[in-house]
Amino acid sequence: MAQLVVALDFQTQAEAVAMAAKVQGVAPWMKVGLELFVAEGPGIVRELKALGFKVFVDLKFLDIPNTVRGAVRSCVKSGADMLNIHACGGVDMARVAVAARDEAAAEMALAAKPLLFAVTVLTSMMDPSLPVLNGREPAAVVLELAKASRAAGLDGVVCSGQEAARIKAECGPDFLCLTPGIRIPDPSATTSAQGDDQRRVMTPEAAVAAGSDYLVVGRPITRAVDPAQSARDILRRMAQA
Repeated sequence: MAQLVVALDFQTQAEAVAMAAKVQGVAPWMKVGLELFVAEGPGIVRELKALGFKVFVDLKFLDIPNTVRGAVRSCVKSGADMLNIHACGGVDMARVAVAARDEAAAEMALAAKPLLFAVTVLTSMMDPSLPVLNGREPAAVVLELAKASRAAGLDGVVCSGQEAARIKAECGPDFLCLTPGIRIPDPSATTSAQGDDQRRVMTPEAAVAAGSDYLVVGRPITRAVDPAQSARDILRRMAQA
């Protein structure tokens, strides 16, 4: 069954931990992204782990292979249960990242290796004129990057729910899809939420039905009056699929 990951997009450890505490026992995963990790460092990962959460460290590594190797090793040793690189870094970088993950996990005698995903095309990207798309539609580029990521030995890719079904069909059911851009329709809204830069979005039930294995949800939970209840509602919608 698909799992829920709560995005802790906060500037301080205190804010992040306070939000995590509100959904403790409801959501199993927390996501630490660039904003929080740069502000607080790997200590936030250890604190969330101490609270019983699994942690997705979302730093999207993209650099020369040797630099990515060191970054992946450090990320695994911070306690990450899931991490990611950019698929556009190429097959050599991806293979080095897989080897570095495996080495660090072995050195730490981990019972299970942290999951390693490749970011395909960010869910904010729609314009075919963007260099990463080079005149092509996002879905075509996502599938191409997913196939290369599977060949390199990664566990899965970060993609929108709109691409998950085709990735599963082409790469196999065991190749994981992690999906951000999850939104709950608001019948009373007349315009899109201010500051929402996600474009290729989907509801929880539609994403799970399409094949997404992990749903990353931020604002619909963290900005809710009752974050725990919002998380429960999303889990219920996921289960319906």
